[in-house]
Amino acid sequence: MDLATTAALIMLIGTVFFLIIGTPISISVGISSFAAMLVILPYQGATVTSAQRIFVGLDSFALLAIPFFILAGNIMNSGGIALKLINFSKIISGFFPGSLAQTNIVSNMLFGAISGSGVASAAAVGGIMSPIAQKEGYDPKFSAAVNIASAPTGMLIPPSNTLIVYATVAGSVSVSALFMAGYLPGILWGTSVMIIAGWFAKKRGYITKHHMTFSECIKVSFSAIPSLSLIVVVIGGILAGIFTATEASAIAVMYSLLLSFCYRTLTLKQLPDILLQTAKMSAIVIFMLAASSIMSWVMAFTQIPGMIANMLLALTDNPILILFIINIILLIVGTFMDPTPAVLIFTPIFLPICINLGMSPIQFGIMLVFNLSLGTITPPVGPILFTGCKVSNISIDQVIKALLPFFAAIFFVLLLVTYIPSISLFLPDVMGLIK
Repeated sequence: MDLATTAALIMLIGTVFFLIIGTPISISVGISSFAAMLVILPYQGATVTSAQRIFVGLDSFALLAIPFFILAGNIMNSGGIALKLINFSKIISGFFPGSLAQTNIVSNMLFGAISGSGVASAAAVGGIMSPIAQKEGYDPKFSAAVNIASAPTGMLIPPSNTLIVYATVAGSVSVSALFMAGYLPGILWGTSVMIIAGWFAKKRGYITKHHMTFSECIKVSFSAIPSLSLIVVVIGGILAGIFTATEASAIAVMYSLLLSFCYRTLTLKQLPDILLQTAKMSAIVIFMLAASSIMSWVMAFTQIPGMIANMLLALTDNPILILFIINIILLIVGTFMDPTPAVLIFTPIFLPICINLGMSPIQFGIMLVFNLSLGTITPPVGPILFTGCKVSNISIDQVIKALLPFFAAIFFVLLLVTYIPSISLFLPDVMGLIK
């Protein structure tokens, strides 16, 4: 066995071992990658190279967008913006079967499009909608399933921190192009959940007990315009070339802060806690990026992506089957690994394979994030699954059965995204973002 193969085995086995014993992912990756590097290089060379890779991995202006978007999401989660969006969602979804469930879905899509966080959407929107749905006679398991199934749409509909991480790892992939590419898949995800929710609502007789009058609709719309304008300001500014995605993240913080103060739902006393939570969340993501930079170097040196590509090609040379196998692997990975480290680890492995199959790096990024977003609502890890169950006061085993039809619909959309490139590439191409 040569040194490269030995190093690859040490890194892979070490990472799995540390994860099994409960070591945080970033530390597991860092220690295992450094141990693998010691096989390839002398101790001093491995130490210097590891330090260099950490700094090179974090030397990206685009990464500044991550803490800013996290801060903007935390401000919005505490600033009462979710309630404004829920009221506005009633106008859009009020006439569909199971209007409360549909309102929950639309609200998650809107809040996710503003905050970029599926967990924040599940907590903020679900926390408000759950008691209302119970009073209206909705089955708590059904309501929780609807909230959980629709919350990850914010990880695809921009701004999305996961897409920013992917753009950093993938190299020459435009964040703006990825943002636009996420719209249609995210909307299709939400639409599929709405169809399933509407079918069950009609079957169970969940009817709307109160329709908003025209004057109420006008009042609610005007009240929600400032919140909805954040989407126009951030995405419109990026597309118009007024500012970059990183600069847009800082503008999102200032806008959400001023808006929350104007709504009088946020006080100065709350800011220290919000800043502390943002710092903790940002540190986790940044440290993962630093550790994964060492792993990326080891994988490139040991040619792990090439070995995996050869293994897949040994099974079949059919592009349709290869993409299906990659999807299954990513779905399994997503069930026990958070999206950010999964993007860092598996992008260097699968991106070259998909490019060789003729897939655009933009489409692959959306397919990757779509898979990993689905993992956030599946056990055993599933952060959105746990959050949705917590705010609905319901156990995971109770909600899993109710989630199965939604899983099937979302998986069907995933296949569409995988095999129909235009779903991801149409908007970036129209906007002139694909060169």
